[in-house]
Order: sequence, then C-alpha cells, then structure tokens
Amino acid sequence: MEMMDRKVSPAEHVQASDAREIAGVVEEAGNWLAAQQADDGHWAFELEADATIPAEYIFLNHFLGDINDEVESKLANYLRSIQEKHGGWPLYHDGDFNMSASVKAYFALKLVGDAPEAPHMVRAREAILAQGGAAKANVFTRIALALFEQVPWRSVPVMRVEALLLPKWSLFHMDKVSYWSRTVMVPLLVLAVLKPKAANPRGIGIRELFVTPPETERNYLVNPTGHWLGSLLLGIDAAIRPLERLFPKFLQRRAIDKAMTFVIERLNDEDGLGAIFPAMANAVMAFHALGYASDHPDFQTARQSIEKLLVLRDDWGYCQPCLSPVWDTGLAAHAMLEAGTELDDTVMQRALDWLVERQILDVAGDWAANASGLRPGGWAFQYWNDYYPDVDDTAVVVMALQRADPERYKHAIDRATEWIIGMQSRNGGWGAFDIDNEYFFLQHIPFADHGALLDPPTADVSARCLSMLAQLGYGREHDAVKRAVDYLIREQEVDGSWFGRWGNNYVYGTWSVLCALNAVGEDMEAPYIRSAVDWLKGRQRPDGGWGEDCASYWQHRRDDVKSSTPSQTSWAVLGLMAAGEVDSVSVKGGVEYLLNSPRDGGKWQEEYFNAVGFPRVFYLRYHGYSAYFPLWTLARYRNLRNQDDKLPRFGM
Repeated sequence: MEMMDRKVSPAEHVQASDAREIAGVVEEAGNWLAAQQADDGHWAFELEADATIPAEYIFLNHFLGDINDEVESKLANYLRSIQEKHGGWPLYHDGDFNMSASVKAYFALKLVGDAPEAPHMVRAREAILAQGGAAKANVFTRIALALFEQVPWRSVPVMRVEALLLPKWSLFHMDKVSYWSRTVMVPLLVLAVLKPKAANPRGIGIRELFVTPPETERNYLVNPTGHWLGSLLLGIDAAIRPLERLFPKFLQRRAIDKAMTFVIERLNDEDGLGAIFPAMANAVMAFHALGYASDHPDFQTARQSIEKLLVLRDDWGYCQPCLSPVWDTGLAAHAMLEAGTELDDTVMQRALDWLVERQILDVAGDWAANASGLRPGGWAFQYWNDYYPDVDDTAVVVMALQRADPERYKHAIDRATEWIIGMQSRNGGWGAFDIDNEYFFLQHIPFADHGALLDPPTADVSARCLSMLAQLGYGREHDAVKRAVDYLIREQEVDGSWFGRWGNNYVYGTWSVLCALNAVGEDMEAPYIRSAVDWLKGRQRPDGGWGEDCASYWQHRRDDVKSSTPSQTSWAVLGLMAAGEVDSVSVKGGVEYLLNSPRDGGKWQEEYFNAVGFPRVFYLRYHGYSAYFPLWTLARYRNLRNQDDKLPRFGM
C-alpha cells in the first residue's frame, strides 16, 4: 500500500520519459535497419571515397577507348558537386586541397567534355597551379598521366616487372608488402615495362596544369620520407634508369608471365582482383596492353568486376573503391542483437547463416606465405575475396555468431579462432591481412610516396581480435591473450588514447581497445584505463557529441575537429560504457546528442567521412556507420541501465 501511495519524483518522470524515447528510437531504427536487409540475409551499404575513384573510372574508359557518355556524365556531376571552396578536391568532405585528387578530377572532367574556360575548371586550374602544378602529384597519379602521354615515363620511379622473380630473401619481395599493394602493383609492373598508350579518342591533354612544361620538368621524384635511405634509393633509381634497355627480354617475358598468372589466379570472378578498384583497373589495362581481345573471358570478367562498383542515380553517380557486405552485415548483426533481435527471428538467422556461407575454409591465400600449415578459417571484407580474408572482419563475425548461438555455429567459430590465433604477429598484435608485415625500410623507396605499402599490427585490429578471444572465454593465462594485452598497453598514446588505423581515429581506436580490455577482465579502474576515459571525456563537444577530423592523422593536427558526428559519438559512448561509465554525465550527453541528431528513419545524417583506407592518403565514408552504430549505442545504453552489472558482457 505504501508503494502505491509513493509520490513519483520529477527526476523519475524525466528518467521514464528518456527511457520511452530511447525505446522508441531503438524500435524505429531497428525496424528501418531490418528493412534494408537483402532477401538472402545480408546488408550492404554504399562505400564512398574521394574524387580519385570516379575519376579513374573515367580514365579507364578513355584508356581503352570505350567511352560511356551516359555513365560518365553522372560521374562528372558528382565530381563537380564535391569540388571544395578552395577550388580543388580534397581527400574527404570539407577537407584541404589535395594535389593528386584535384589533378585527377580536373583531367576526368576535361575528358568528359568540360571546357577549360568553365568557371569551375578555372577555379580548379588556378588552385592546382598555385600549389605547384601537376608535377607535384603523387606517383600513382603520374603513372596515370604517363599512360595518357601527359608526362614522360621518367616522371615515375623505375618499376621493373622482373622484381617478381626475386627470391624471398631479397630486400624487396611481393610477400613483404601489404595485400592491397601487392594486388595493385603486380599488374601495374606490367604496365610500367610495356608503357602502353591510352587510346584517348578525344585527344585530351592537361598541359595547362603544369608550371614547367612536363617534358622539361626535372623535379618529379622526391624522397618520400626525407630519410637518408630515401636519398640513397633515389640515387639508385637514377643509376638504373639508363640501364633499363639492357635488361634481357627473356627475363621480362618470364616476369610478365608470372605477373599475369598471379592476376588470373586471383581474378575472383566478378568480385575482382583483390576486390578493390585500383587492382581491378590495373588488371584490365594489363590485359589490354598484352593484346587480350575485349571479348576474352578474363578481360570480360575483370571489366565486369568494375561495373559492379558503380552507384548510379538519375542524374549523378560515383564509383565505390570496393564493396563492404561482410563488414556491414557483421556490424549490423551486432546492432540488431543489442537491440533485442533473437536468433529465431528470421532477420537475424538469415544474416548469420549468410555470413557462415562466406567463411573461407579451402583457400590458403597470400597470408599463408608467412603462416605455413595454418588452416584457412577467416572472412573477407567483400562478397568474395578468398585469397585475402582479414582478421578484423573475422573477429567481428565470430563475436556475432557466438553471441547469437555458440552451438549452432560452433564449427565456424572454432575454425576462425584457430586462424585468428595463428595470425598473431610476434609483437602480440595483429595486422589486418598478414603476419609480421613490418618491413619499414620499404617505405623509403620512391614508389612509396603514398606511405601505405605495409600492413603492420595496429591497436584497433588487435583489440578486435582480443575482444573475440575474450568473448569466447580465453583468459589472461592464454599466451595469445597475454601477448595481446601487453601489446595494447605498449601502444597507448601519451595522452591516454589509442590510434585507429581503419576508423577516424583516436576515438575509434580508444573505443576498440576499451571494449577489449573490459572483455578480457582488466580492472577498468586501472590508471592507464582511466587515462583513456579522461581523454574521451575531454574530447566531448558542447553539443554532447564527438567528432574527430580526418586531418588528425597528421600529428600536428591530431586535435582537429569540425563537427560532432553520429558515428564518432557512438564509438565514444560505447567506449565509455565499456569502462563502466554508463551513468556518467558524458555518456548521458552523448545519448542526448544521438536522440536529438537529424535522421531519416534509422539512418542518422552524416556527411563527414568516418574511416580511412590509408592514413593521409585515402579516406572513406561508410554509409552504414550512421545507421548501425547509433542503434547499437542507444540499445546498449538502454540495456545497461536496466541491469545491475553496468559493464557490457560482450567483446564489442
């Protein structure tokens, strides 16, 4: 009777109102996300990059002489729409001028017919010239220009396909570079020795973008790191160049054969070489340069893989760098599980069964070069990419499977766990695709001016693997777990954060590591963990959200922020909740930011890029991040508020 007569306080009214609002948003967002699921159970959201990918699609058409005006006009509309106020094109939304992106976008627009006198072209040209002209573009851009005879081939480093014949113990070997560099470079080396000329049916050139005429420019090659080793390698490049004509033709032919065997073995049907655009495009151009007819099955397969990357609307469109269905499906599954979707719900069961069907069990990919005897068991990022599974996707999928039904998916979980443990590097961390890929001296070669030649272990990927092992019940006494925890402690930044290799940036890395440390049973009151919590709280913005600019990958700009975003706010709140902060003012502020942010059904509005392909070089906008991460965050907040234990029970 006393309970029935008790007055409800204003604070309790507010709390009940908040709970109803959160429940309503979770239900609406969950229903929206379920409605985006494909009939076979998977999710695949758009993956957007910068101007370079649609520009390179146009380059490819004009290289082949296979112009598609309808598609190219839509890509041109997209390129015009993302030109920034500075006149050029950035690497990400609202970013600084980037020379390579700007040169490619300008050239692509001119190829499709934009007049150099058009106002947007004048602004772009003035911006490019003010920054030193097209000669300052990176190596990949200059290779594209060399194929179109806009710069001499001496503008790019010596790149000999015979490098593929070197023994594994040599200083350079393809096993020593990252998967993405390997798949891009192998067909590119064929192009570099054959030096084919683009068809360029309209005879378009861009001499107007050079401060010094391209044929007289003498300062194309630069030391990518400023280190003495880079200067030495530039000198070796200069010494080798006059000797190129003396290289035996039979060795060149043998190396080309080896390169194309590599390409054809990994064509990956219509999912493409490496399942990434640059490798696919280089494969198509290599086939063309070697005289393959356009109706040859291998040429057709490679060409079609690129067409599948197009996103076309009524009057605009772009080309994606790759597709992300396994990643999207794994993360969406976590959000749905957090929101309360059980396995017997057809949405969840179809998603997880779809994932299990894509586990790679029979192909020992390139990773096996440094993991002899290890059985395959991972997942790739894309629909199919059997030679290149990654541990990050694999860990995310396993945690979803184990959370939903560990018995039903036991075989898949066991095989993946075996593979993940076998892929741990000597330092205790994990790289995304390879073991111990730390040949840092290769970063000094002139070709490596993009700074993304390697795939060393990183905190965010390592945290995901540790989270998976912890969720499966592996304790601190297990060698892999102990080494992983020690690695993460060593990798913590001075300010308490962790670097995020595959998502922007320290917020992403810190969220990932805090989840792992909670899952493995670390004391969340330990000083080093409280340092991370304090860092996250200190980065919260007045609107309650978090936002970290892509420029934070430059050390002198690591504190840059332009706007709070739903994705980064979700990561920060998930990280804080993993540290036991569910009742904190900071978490409350982040939740209110998500509740108040504009959204379309279950997709929060987010223009800013939220991920990275290669830091300081190539950035990404996952369109799905602003759907499943906020849903996940709000559902977890609701769940933790309703349970006695205020720490999450799962690895993510």
